[in-house]
Amino acid sequence: MPKLGRGRILIWEGGSLWIMEAVSSTGQRSRLNDPHAHHAVQVTLALEGDFEFESGSRRAAGDVVAVAPDALHAFNARGLFAHVYIEPECRAGRSAANALFAGDEPLASVTAIPLGDLAAEMTAAFKRKADRDLTHLGRRVIERLAGGVSAAEPDARVREILAWVQSRLDYPISLADAAELAGLSKARVRHLFVEQTGLPFRTYLLWLRLMRGLEAFASGASLTDAALGAGFADSAHFSRTFRRMFGTAAAALDVT
Repeated sequence: MPKLGRGRILIWEGGSLWIMEAVSSTGQRSRLNDPHAHHAVQVTLALEGDFEFESGSRRAAGDVVAVAPDALHAFNARGLFAHVYIEPECRAGRSAANALFAGDEPLASVTAIPLGDLAAEMTAAFKRKADRDLTHLGRRVIERLAGGVSAAEPDARVREILAWVQSRLDYPISLADAAELAGLSKARVRHLFVEQTGLPFRTYLLWLRLMRGLEAFASGASLTDAALGAGFADSAHFSRTFRRMFGTAAAALDVT
């Protein structure tokens, strides 16, 4: 499969950083994915190149652009760029979303929060292959985006479910199990989970499994091993989920 981008993907609890270089033979912006939607707050920084997002009839370009959770979008880019993804159910994700988006806008140019210094440091760290520094910089981007904005913690029962789910991704997990853990009915947990996190329980679980599989794939595992290790039935299920969430095939990314 032709490669559309090459670079590094680094994942930590609550977020991830993708630094990629668009592969183009023309020197022009390339369409790197099909229209897609995922459940993270996404913030993209131009490092050594430029990009544009499309969301329906809307367009957004600039040094830093944010994409709202569950917003359908496509991405065109040239050169080197960085995506920072923030888990939407964590405190930083809710805080960043509150700071970045007004109403139902799917895209937002980020001008009020300075990130240029971190973008320059990311470029330098990427070139010297300093993964620890890149992870630190990705976390700093999230801290700066979320800083000074309050966001209430989820209900204690939902926090317990979130921690339990993350510790059991290698095992079958059901809403009934989560309800038993919280001491509530399935209907009540289903409603409470959506109310507190903004995501249905099944969607949240699938997102977590995708992140687990992506982390393994970015670390050198085969698609099959990454899929099975994250609780997917097979590599085809993992690949379909990846394409739906990110608009391209995992195999189209050259991550080392």
